Amino acid sequence: MMSSKRLWKLFQQSLRPVAHQKRSLSLPASAALISDDNTFLRPSKARQSDVLDDADVDEFLVDSFGRKHSYLRISLTEKCNLRCQYCMPAEGVPLTKKDHLLSTEEIIRLASTFVRGGVKKIRLTGGEPLLRPDIVEICQRLDDLPGLEEVVLTTNGLLLTRKLPSLLKAGLRSVNVSLDTLIPAKFELITRRRGWEKVIEGIDAALEAGLVPLKLNCVVTRGVNEEEMVDFVRWTQNKAVDVRFIEYMPFADNKWNDKKIVPYVEMLDIIKRKYSKLERLPDKANDTSKAYRVPGHVGQFGFVTSMTNNFCGTCNRLRLTADGNLKVCLFGNAEVSLRDVLRSGATDDELRQVIGVAVKRKKKQHAGMLNIAKAPGRPMILIDSWKSFIRVFCPSFRLLTLPSPSHPVHFYSTSSNPPRDFSHVNSEGKANMVCVSSKPVAHRKAVAEARVAVSDEILHKILNNEMKKGDVMAVAKLAGVLAAKKTWDLIPLCHNIPLDVVNIVHRFDEEKKEIILEATAEATWKTGVEMEALTAVSVAALTVYDMCKALSHSICVREIRLLHKSGGTKPGYDIHDEKQ
Repeated sequence: MMSSKRLWKLFQQSLRPVAHQKRSLSLPASAALISDDNTFLRPSKARQSDVLDDADVDEFLVDSFGRKHSYLRISLTEKCNLRCQYCMPAEGVPLTKKDHLLSTEEIIRLASTFVRGGVKKIRLTGGEPLLRPDIVEICQRLDDLPGLEEVVLTTNGLLLTRKLPSLLKAGLRSVNVSLDTLIPAKFELITRRRGWEKVIEGIDAALEAGLVPLKLNCVVTRGVNEEEMVDFVRWTQNKAVDVRFIEYMPFADNKWNDKKIVPYVEMLDIIKRKYSKLERLPDKANDTSKAYRVPGHVGQFGFVTSMTNNFCGTCNRLRLTADGNLKVCLFGNAEVSLRDVLRSGATDDELRQVIGVAVKRKKKQHAGMLNIAKAPGRPMILIDSWKSFIRVFCPSFRLLTLPSPSHPVHFYSTSSNPPRDFSHVNSEGKANMVCVSSKPVAHRKAVAEARVAVSDEILHKILNNEMKKGDVMAVAKLAGVLAAKKTWDLIPLCHNIPLDVVNIVHRFDEEKKEIILEATAEATWKTGVEMEALTAVSVAALTVYDMCKALSHSICVREIRLLHKSGGTKPGYDIHDEKQ
């Protein structure tokens, strides 16, 4: 399988460090009660005997620890009509431009790729998914996908009463509603908005429609709502609801601190003071909630213990954000942009390869509560959804900064007599982007070449597709195509050219032990595409190095050059004519 760091950089959108303070964190004293000896923390017998999902999924959805991913969460929007304190800052978050979000067709194509691979359940999330105008169409088209068993929804409930009938006709199977309090005034405090009554109406409408058990997600925060857990459990007496008490989790901008968390064992103890006899219910494979019931009650309740007793070992979930990034772990910072891969013209097989790379890189478990709290990441509102921040992705997720220069840096020529033959330098010697508005639109073409010298062993393994990281040339070509589309981002004064096509071919010179890469870029535009062709072969060659460096660091990338250029008003160029 592919595993190129450079390819990953091309696949993902700019990653963001979120400004945060380093804190001295400690677990609440009650967390010390957590141990393997506590019977309430042991998996039920059902879970112990069936730890991993036995779903039949394709290899690209199986990670390196054997976990099979049959459940996909898709964020439909970053917008929300609430401002929950644990989810986002009061002022909201910068929203992604519409053309950077996944379109309806892109959502369906990505979803169908996952479903053909074995995904059986898709959950639609947000932001608030009911704010997306085409949610009914999306739900219907997802429900029509052969092999998909469930389309489900997580919502804050404000619009549920109005949207539910059409969603049920479109194939919606179940609903999770977020509700953190049974007190209207406290609802306004937590969410910074009104609307508690509408949420309750939505819950009642869902129950009347037969969506049972209806799951209620309740984030428990110390000093805010922990005393209401007993009231929520009382709700289960006559309502077919499944209340899930969620440990308060750290995300960017939610002002998380360790004193706010109420650990699972403490929550359980609070409930047992009122209901001493509780029935522990069997866990299904991949359940995130430890389920209980008060004997005689219609409904049930449970605990999502992400912080104090994680369930990473049975995780079968993947997340697709609204801007098209694939997250293999809720708390992981690594994301890969499937949107960019789609828009690069990738085939379904190439898309599956990219997904497979991401899934194979999924860690055994998250870094732990204290490390998560210190790490940068998205606000929660953007997770189940290229922002104004930049993250540099590397294996240990260090934030890289450029050292301050020891001498002045000038983005212009310091010569008193700058050469006027260079179009990118103006009369004052400053860097200058050439204006192309007066140039005619014409078909333009450029061909570039790069050579990679390798050892006999590496050449043999590439020829026989025996490299552990996967198909070297397939990865290199895809990286090159993506790089060509990013040329204007990488080379400061390049124009953003609407490319018609980028094609990369290769051949082997077994006598010289060389891989020759050749990229052709074409566009119908006002300026040439030689930089796009040169960028494509450069990154493709570097990707070959990255894929093979485990065997040798003596690999040499050389002779990156332009072979041909044509189109436009100036005379063309061909290296063969020059040689003559």
